[in-house]
Amino acid sequence: MNRKQEVLSDVVIKFAGDSGDGMQLTGSQFTNNTAMMGIDLATFPDFPAEIRAPIGTLPGVSGYQLRFSSDRIFTPGDECDVLVAMNAAALKTNLKGLKKGGKIIANTDGFDGKNLRLANYPDGVNPLEDDSLANYELIKMDVTRMTREALKDITMGTKEKDRAKNMFVLGFLYWMYNRDMENTVQFLTEKFGKKAEILESNVRALRAGYNFADTTETFTTTYKVEKAKMDHGVYRSIMGNQALAYGLIAASQKSGLPLFLGSYPITPASDILHELSRHKAFGIKTFQAEDEIAAITSSIGAAYGGSLAVTTTSGPGMALKAEAMGLAMMLEIPLLIIDVQRGGPSTGLPTKTEQSDLLQAYYGRNGECPMPVISASTPSDCFDAVYEAVRIAVQHMTPVIFLSDGYIANGAEPWKFPAGNDLPPIEVTFKTQLGHGESTFLPYLRDEKLVRPWALPGTAGLEHRIGGLEKQNITGNISYEPENHQLMVKIRQEKVDKIADYIPEQKIDNGPEKGKILVLGWGSTYGAIKSAINELLAEGHQVSHAHLRYLRPFPKNLGNILKNFEHVLIPEINNGQLIKIIRDVYFVDAKPYNKIMGVPITKGEMILKIREMLD
Repeated sequence: MNRKQEVLSDVVIKFAGDSGDGMQLTGSQFTNNTAMMGIDLATFPDFPAEIRAPIGTLPGVSGYQLRFSSDRIFTPGDECDVLVAMNAAALKTNLKGLKKGGKIIANTDGFDGKNLRLANYPDGVNPLEDDSLANYELIKMDVTRMTREALKDITMGTKEKDRAKNMFVLGFLYWMYNRDMENTVQFLTEKFGKKAEILESNVRALRAGYNFADTTETFTTTYKVEKAKMDHGVYRSIMGNQALAYGLIAASQKSGLPLFLGSYPITPASDILHELSRHKAFGIKTFQAEDEIAAITSSIGAAYGGSLAVTTTSGPGMALKAEAMGLAMMLEIPLLIIDVQRGGPSTGLPTKTEQSDLLQAYYGRNGECPMPVISASTPSDCFDAVYEAVRIAVQHMTPVIFLSDGYIANGAEPWKFPAGNDLPPIEVTFKTQLGHGESTFLPYLRDEKLVRPWALPGTAGLEHRIGGLEKQNITGNISYEPENHQLMVKIRQEKVDKIADYIPEQKIDNGPEKGKILVLGWGSTYGAIKSAINELLAEGHQVSHAHLRYLRPFPKNLGNILKNFEHVLIPEINNGQLIKIIRDVYFVDAKPYNKIMGVPITKGEMILKIREMLD
């Protein structure tokens, strides 16, 4: 049989099927395989909004998009080259995102009368049998039947055997893209080593899919993507929530503070709790509280006792934590509040992404309650950004809000992980004795940063009381004096503002220092903006990109950067939140680009908007 191999520079695959078809596992295994080959990648898992949507229906479709390339990439791609559709609903939901001429790998068993009906196709219509897919390359496979045939001598029920059909598809794709299967075999062995029958069924289905492609004369071409040109170092594929957890562990080790996480499970933040609970060898304590309020107040107690205290949540949980966040601010203790944003308001879109909580992070508490706000831009950036958030919290004695979102949390990319010696130190100083001239401990006596001392309870001679009522300046005694309240409000605000003296100045990510348009972004818009700016710069346009990590306070030079451009564009996955703050602080007539659909902004959308402004 004549085989040929075609070298590609960039491929986007979308795995789609029912939520029970194992598309997330299939996608993550292909991702890990890709990362091990040194190929650059970006992913976008797309979870169904309903936990138990009826099998075969449109709301039950689960997807996983993976882009891999021999060049540096920053997004999971606007359109797919290959769509794996395990049933009719998966095809109907995702066909609009497939390039013309792209490949459809369809499991024909998922297109029977029942599945077509559940996917709302008209009676008698089957897209695999009419001409509606003539603009695509259609590969029809009865994955279900072939999986059952491969497992016919295994004593499992049909339902259990069918769970391995995702491995059949994975094996087929490993053949198509010239891959070795052994890392997935090793993964399955580790996962199902104590369940011999399940292990055998998955491995056998994986090999059956590979062998089917290898021995069938229909398939004559395999594809190869070369290794990407990346900085020298050791890489691994990492998801945002994983990177965030590892950043917290690193900060704990470098600061010498024991890590405590008080958390209540909520999508899409729960994986941080799950990940940290696996690392008790580092002295980490994880506490799954009965509700959001108990979660944050337990962390406040841990911070008072000298721990690196963290609480994790998403938008609705942030609202519930608001009162206790105010308490932490009044106490002036270090605390990290991690908000992995999702679509809102209320329960909103639990499995969909949105930059929904910036204004809540800024203003969502009673009274004058300023807190620093830090955000991550990509999955791997979660490590560095949360490490920096910890530094600010413990060195400035303040609660800090850290913003991620569902796109970052569940997405994956290669991460060049650092050696411990390469990480900057996080110096922590506890007050252990009375200072010169002190006859009694003064818990609100401040240093040049306006930071009060951190004294652990039980330290001899440093007994003190803190609480939520207003404090007298320096002594910390309860005070209702009007002038003192105004003074303390101003001091607490100035302390947060002063953090700008201890963070880096803002840099232009790419493009000239001055020009026609500056695209100012934050959070998960990073990849789409960077990709669009790269393309427009190559065409000779005067456009630039700056991306904010420090959202409160802003870097000191941000105002000067904004003045160097004729126009400022602020893209956000919300109805316009950062733009309100930028207009308020810098009096800049910035223009918005808002997308509120539960999915990320694409490179193509960004290019269209910037071209519109250039014209």
